[in-house]
Amino acid sequence: MSSKKIIAITGATGAQGGGMARAILNDRNSEFAVRAITRDPDSEKAKALASMGAEVVKADLYDPASLEKAFEGAWGAFCVTFFWAHMSAEKEQTEARNIAQAVKKAGVKHAIWSTFEDTREYIPLSDNRMPTLLGKYKVPHFDAKHEANAYFTELGIPTTFLNTSFYWENLIYFGAGPAKGPDGKLYFTLPLGDKKMPSITSEDIGKCAYGIFKRGNEFIGKTVGVAGEHLTGYQFASSLSKALGTEVIYNKVTPDVYRGFGFPGADEMGNMCQFKADFEEIYCGHRNLALCRELNPELMTFDQWLIKNADRIPLG
Repeated sequence: MSSKKIIAITGATGAQGGGMARAILNDRNSEFAVRAITRDPDSEKAKALASMGAEVVKADLYDPASLEKAFEGAWGAFCVTFFWAHMSAEKEQTEARNIAQAVKKAGVKHAIWSTFEDTREYIPLSDNRMPTLLGKYKVPHFDAKHEANAYFTELGIPTTFLNTSFYWENLIYFGAGPAKGPDGKLYFTLPLGDKKMPSITSEDIGKCAYGIFKRGNEFIGKTVGVAGEHLTGYQFASSLSKALGTEVIYNKVTPDVYRGFGFPGADEMGNMCQFKADFEEIYCGHRNLALCRELNPELMTFDQWLIKNADRIPLG
């Protein structure tokens, strides 16, 4: 392992970080080694990575000293935070700042920061077509992540900014899958109208990021968007119908209706989908499917993902 270049990965037991770690570990000829950074090295997911050959180290995103130690000697860094663990833009920015400072101190040669667009560049806070959240955001987990890009640029860290997409795993873990209506039929509900939304399996985000590292310096200083497909709500529902063997109807509610559903994050999700729909051409354009397939030849379609995962989707 010592002869290989170490890539240190935050969130290594999570969706994106885990995908990144497995992409490297499953490549027997990789020039890279994995250092999996986690708060709990004794978790089952951490032990699974260790059994595959990862070096597992303990660190906390709120403990700068532990982060500095975790990144020490690393050649590369895959940096990701998880907004939905606390739903706080400020906490996420603190995490990103601590990561960037540790990466800078380690002298990492290439960092990938998992981020998003700043929706306020397209919908100013003064624009009442979409409600402002927390006084200063339109879509907090987008806007705050984009603001955090500056932590990497201002420190002069050689960084690729990775604009990600809606995970298909959200249908399994985030309650975004089909649910039964009062008539007993299954409905797939998102406020997208007739527009397309980029989406992907989280495993492929990691594989695309691995492809960026393998290309050397080519993408340093650049933004790369990743997606597996650009799909309409109707296409989601059609694929789900085929995979589940029962009709799924696309329920294209308005963003206002979706925001009113009342579950934690409903207003944020409503705003997010409204942004994606209103700026469909730009948002999809930032996620070039041909480049994604070039970076990751194993890039999955939604239908391919459903073959493996449809039986894991809870039907509410």
